[in-house]
Amino acid sequence: MFSLPKPEVIITHESDLDGLISGLLLKRLAKKVFNADVPLEAYHNHNWRQRSLNERSAWIADMTFETRVDRSDWVVIDHHTTEVPAKKAILIHDLNKSAGLLCYELCQQHGLSSPKLDRLVQLSNVADLFLDKDPDFTIANDYANLVKTYQFWNLHELIQGDLERLIDHPLLAVMEVKRRIENPLGHAWSKANITELSPTIGFVDSVIGNLNLIVHQLLEEKETAYPVLITLFRKGNGTMIASLRSRNGEAIKVAEKLQGGGHANACGATLPRSVQQIPEAIQYLRQILNPPPVKDGRLNNLESLFEGINAAKS
Repeated sequence: MFSLPKPEVIITHESDLDGLISGLLLKRLAKKVFNADVPLEAYHNHNWRQRSLNERSAWIADMTFETRVDRSDWVVIDHHTTEVPAKKAILIHDLNKSAGLLCYELCQQHGLSSPKLDRLVQLSNVADLFLDKDPDFTIANDYANLVKTYQFWNLHELIQGDLERLIDHPLLAVMEVKRRIENPLGHAWSKANITELSPTIGFVDSVIGNLNLIVHQLLEEKETAYPVLITLFRKGNGTMIASLRSRNGEAIKVAEKLQGGGHANACGATLPRSVQQIPEAIQYLRQILNPPPVKDGRLNNLESLFEGINAAKS
């Protein structure tokens, strides 16, 4: 067992249950190891990349490992694809485990575990990795949908930071009804309302239902010609979030064009703050995903130069 540095802050992913579980488990671990109430912060990918890193030490969970967090006395626990080797930071990384499971395994090494946490982490792992053949896949997505529906900090306040309170929470009955009644209606409507963003990317509009499961069904049953499907979600503060899904690894390449990240087939991106409405988002995505062709050759470069000069004169 390696020695953990005392963190000044714990940072996690704001968008899903895996991030919530990871962050709260690490807070519990810091309390056990250092008897300290370390502040917890949560970010979407775009806001995380814009955050300055002034802390001497930090624990980061469910965020892609990158060069800027490769620092001494920093610990990164993650499961997203990365090409950056850890030279200074402590990196706990496994593509086949959710960040919450990796954090829980670290907690278990320090004597922190319970039957309820065993169950919650297992369900979150199934949902986050989208293990659709697992017998608990349906109920796991009900748990994951709690964060999607009620948002990270609202749910955090509701359970007062106590993860065990999520097990058999009364709101799961709401998730079950939404799944059973709303999803079939939402699937039929969304299937008929797919908008082309590019020849290989479609925007799936929605009015009701668990959009992740609806999109998964559209892709799995090949009900659309687009290999990548994008959905949009507007947060309470107006920020527009794009969620991308695919079956063969195409989604992550599109997310990177939008300055986002995540898994090969499930990832996301935060759109610019100037994009506030769905029509604006569709227009923005079309511009980014359909760039004008680059003129090749010296002659074309000269033509571009003269065009620029003429434009400046006019």
